[in-house]
Amino acid sequence: MSDEKGPGVRKVLVCGAAFAATCISAVAASGAAGAAPPVPAPGSSSSASPGQGDGPGTQAPSGSPGSSGPSATAQAGNGQSSAPDPVVSTRAVMVTPKLPRTATYAYGIHPRQRLDVYWQDTTPEGQDDDAATRQARGTAPTPAVLLFHGGSWIGGDKSGWKYFARRLTAQGYTVFAANYRLATQAPWPAQRDDAMAALTYVKRHAVRWNVDPDRVAVMGSSAGGLLASQLATYGEGGTRVRGAVSLSPVNIPYLAYQAGEKPDATRSQRSLRRAVVKLLGCVPVETDPDCMAQAEDTNTISHVSPGDAPMLLLHYKDEFVPPAQSTGLAAALRGVGLDASVKVYPGRQHATALLNEETAVPLIISWLKERTAP
Repeated sequence: MSDEKGPGVRKVLVCGAAFAATCISAVAASGAAGAAPPVPAPGSSSSASPGQGDGPGTQAPSGSPGSSGPSATAQAGNGQSSAPDPVVSTRAVMVTPKLPRTATYAYGIHPRQRLDVYWQDTTPEGQDDDAATRQARGTAPTPAVLLFHGGSWIGGDKSGWKYFARRLTAQGYTVFAANYRLATQAPWPAQRDDAMAALTYVKRHAVRWNVDPDRVAVMGSSAGGLLASQLATYGEGGTRVRGAVSLSPVNIPYLAYQAGEKPDATRSQRSLRRAVVKLLGCVPVETDPDCMAQAEDTNTISHVSPGDAPMLLLHYKDEFVPPAQSTGLAAALRGVGLDASVKVYPGRQHATALLNEETAVPLIISWLKERTAP
């Protein structure tokens, strides 16, 4: 189910007098291009990112990465009747909503420290879309969502969120999708440090996009789900974000490492086990206490405290990152008085494939709206 605002359709059917005549409408569509992006921050470049997947082993959801946009269609049919009045075919016009504006900014000096921004342009034709103009028009600051891609910490790209980001902008959000250093470039906690830095950048420059810095939520999938969960729990997470949504999050990497060692481990589980070793920069065995301490730091449960943010955690029942990666975390959060829920769907798919589930996107958007309300 897609939550994007669909094309408006107007159909006018003019029928002949014959009762048996069939009235068939012809449909045409027209698209509107997005406005030019703003000047990026120093050290970054402006771009409209290509649509890529959100990491190995994931599926592009409907209306999200990998799916196609609205297209023009035409249908025609012939109705037969003995009545003298002809059947008059009619035409409907489909109008594609204006795409959000987008630009890429640097939140650090490393090439991976970049984020894409998506925001809805409400500026009248011929005017600059800057914060001063929006504030002068009395446009209220928007809530924001910061997204982190999956890819086992060794791959993936922010552009994989492009279509889902559009769905969120249609709901009134300004959306940020961040890259972060991969495990092949720097071990943990570099990935969490980058997630923190991206969030700090968003809040520090919130006025640039007319964002309310106190109404920011985070969301991630798979490996990126760990980052979203950590932002909500590390230190006083509740002072940092309003909430976190995670799709198939690897909240306990050491648990994934152990699962990949079992004789009946799937290929994906064995691959994730190797990725955990790369993430830690060491092999987590009892004879290496420093590495075990590193593994414990990646365990989101170890950071839970009453000052954390609420969470919504989604999994497939039989996927290679099982619900057990989240049920313990949710129980720990509830144990300190916080709202946390785990939604499990039947199936073996993973991460952004959840966005294809009929109830998932409405659930996510409803949950975000409740947590980011003024």
